[in-house]
Amino acid sequence: MASLLAAVMMAVLAVVVPAGSAQAARNFPEEGKPLLGAVLEWGEDTAGGFSERLGASPAIFGHDIAFPFRASEEDDIREFLEQSAGQGAHAMLTVRPAVPLDQVTADAAAAFAGEVRRMQGNFKGQLLIRFAPDMNASWVEWGQQPGDYRQAFRAVTAAFRDAGASGSHAMVWEPYLGKDYPFDRNRNAPGPGSEGFTLLDTNGDGTWNGSDKAYEPYYPGDDAVDWVGLTAYHDDTAGGSAVNTVPRAGELQEMLTASGGENFYGTYAAGRDKPFMLQTSAFYSPSSGGAAEAEIKNGWWDQVLGVAASPDFALTGAVLWDERTSTRDTGVASIDWRLTGNAGIADAAHTRLEEAPVQTGPVTDVSSGPGFVRSNTLSGAAAWTVGAALIILLVALWQLPARLSAVTAWGYSDPSGRDSRVDLLRGLAIVFVVVNHLGMVSLFQLLTQEAVGFVSGAELFVLFSGLVVGMVYGPRAKDDFGTVVDLTSRRAGKLYVTALVVLVGVFLLSLLPFFRTEALTTFVDQGTGGAGHEGAGRTYDLYAGMETLFQFPVPAQVLPAILLLQFGPWQFNVMGLYVVLLLASPLILAALNRGKAVWVLAASLAVYAVGTVTRFRILPSQFEDSFPLLVWQVLFVIGLAAGFHRRSIVAWLSSHTGVVVACTALAFAFAFVSWGNPYLANGFDVRLAIIPDTAYRAMYDLFFGRTYLAPGRLLNVLVLVVAAYAFLTAYWKPVQRALGWFLVPVGRATLYVFIMHVVLIAVIANIPALQQENILINTLAYAVVLGLLWLMVRTRFLFKIIPT
Repeated sequence: MASLLAAVMMAVLAVVVPAGSAQAARNFPEEGKPLLGAVLEWGEDTAGGFSERLGASPAIFGHDIAFPFRASEEDDIREFLEQSAGQGAHAMLTVRPAVPLDQVTADAAAAFAGEVRRMQGNFKGQLLIRFAPDMNASWVEWGQQPGDYRQAFRAVTAAFRDAGASGSHAMVWEPYLGKDYPFDRNRNAPGPGSEGFTLLDTNGDGTWNGSDKAYEPYYPGDDAVDWVGLTAYHDDTAGGSAVNTVPRAGELQEMLTASGGENFYGTYAAGRDKPFMLQTSAFYSPSSGGAAEAEIKNGWWDQVLGVAASPDFALTGAVLWDERTSTRDTGVASIDWRLTGNAGIADAAHTRLEEAPVQTGPVTDVSSGPGFVRSNTLSGAAAWTVGAALIILLVALWQLPARLSAVTAWGYSDPSGRDSRVDLLRGLAIVFVVVNHLGMVSLFQLLTQEAVGFVSGAELFVLFSGLVVGMVYGPRAKDDFGTVVDLTSRRAGKLYVTALVVLVGVFLLSLLPFFRTEALTTFVDQGTGGAGHEGAGRTYDLYAGMETLFQFPVPAQVLPAILLLQFGPWQFNVMGLYVVLLLASPLILAALNRGKAVWVLAASLAVYAVGTVTRFRILPSQFEDSFPLLVWQVLFVIGLAAGFHRRSIVAWLSSHTGVVVACTALAFAFAFVSWGNPYLANGFDVRLAIIPDTAYRAMYDLFFGRTYLAPGRLLNVLVLVVAAYAFLTAYWKPVQRALGWFLVPVGRATLYVFIMHVVLIAVIANIPALQQENILINTLAYAVVLGLLWLMVRTRFLFKIIPT
């Protein structure tokens, strides 16, 4: 009878309590046994490497994943799960929405959950789903939108609890420490008078400020949350300055119980009987002085372990250390968050860990299967066969003109007197820029995204801009210098006004509620900027603060910020760099006219070296974030000198074919090595695994970094241009027939195309079918966009208004 009654009760509970509910998840983890976790810089670090440095294996590892699921991430997620399984650890996926929260519908959530379950396969551990963390912060795209966030969280919870997914998934709700809430306020936050604003105004006084609760508006409900978490770092860098400080006694406990106007632990963990997760780390900037790294990190580690062991925080289920590095203030202040970056600190952390009641791994059966192999990856003999094929192609390119008389008829000739080879290469550069700025996953990325070496469209665009200025204005600088100054300054002025029009126009467009402009008004870090690879996925509001333009009186700093181009679409910010360099070009041309080319290039390289070492900013303009003036001027100046002396340089190269062959061989070698880039690996790209990922990333960051034009990248740009120019000289006619009809006209109007592509980006962002990452549809869309730009150039559409 008792067993029958128990069976009936279990059946009732199965109906009443949703699968995978908080009650079911309450059995994980075991109470009083908090789990040690780590969030790593995946690709530069491994689960095994961290465990070896610490001397203990975490019980949880964390990794980011985009919503909706991107096929390009599958290899990374599968490898992450395999590494976690190899350590016998649980896994946490931090879900970062790449679409507005109102697009996280039930159907979209179901599709996402299905993809995660498919990749999860027979993973033995628990999978924690941390959806859109730090949702109360202003710096994430999904931040400070409580109504939409709650609905989105509940939709994702429901999706994972459907289809018998109970027991293997747990939903984690994790806001950011509310010490300085509401921070700078997200531009998507609801305005006064709206239902969402009422949620934010928790005390009902009609204003949203630090007196309102930092967590309550975003809580999606007990039935949707399995774990509660808090992101809380020891970081005294108020105002953005780098400060190394020793943690105060009781600092972490104060964060958990008395910040953001609420007792977080008491309200959401103890008050709701939920397991509590803490993600944390301690700020240390090696170049900033102050307290020693060991003193800071050991002190904070002691507080973390103290909280995990304290009966006052008995529901602590996991403590995760953020084991990464980052930079702040456009790379000026480097930050090392790592606990194991220093062997002495790691050893001390291990000693303290052995004395604490924190559970390390393995906590599941350790997987000992074969190592993960990425799809579409060639290694070993297959990869080197590609290299051999490149060598054969290189030899053929240089031998054919000498062996076959018919081939000599393919050589370059142009009755117009222009150098159409330069125009074609400029056209190729602007196509690279357009494709990469539109950002849709397509077959075009296989050809444009560092596929011809460690070169992007930006480097070619700046180099050829200088080249054209040198070709056009160089001959006039000696005899008519005043006219050159007048013409270049007028052109710079026109382009500056154009930049202001684009800046303000995009801002006004963003005020339209029915038109999506996030593609232009925000920037999602790809890990190539000043914030380093740790910044990958971070979202920046490029118009933060410009809304105060409608206040009265207008804040004093807003108008100067507009005039200095501190706002604007990231796809257009290189225009500011071009304006400054164009203004300086007459002085450089004057020096070249006096035969000072060597001095000009030496001075430019010296300034470049200073810029790369000091990372000093001349202007507060936005372009300095991606194109530091002191650094990127070197490409423009080299182009300017090359354009000024083009004829003599071409003649010299024609008589020194060995140099051309060497440049071409180097260009081929750079291209071959670039095809192994793990930073650009995606689900359909073919990648050559010839160098271990860790070694490759170290090499890339040291020699081929983009923002500060590492020496290898600079050399790659120069040898590629020489090789491409030589190739066009030898094989002009077939190339002209195949591609010249398109690239030459576009290349002669690169500024026009660059300006118009901003408009097309806005249009593309408002076509839902093009946001689904369908490779074939997106490839077709690219063909249409490029064809439309070509048609506008051929018909001279708005040429009287828009600079060409």
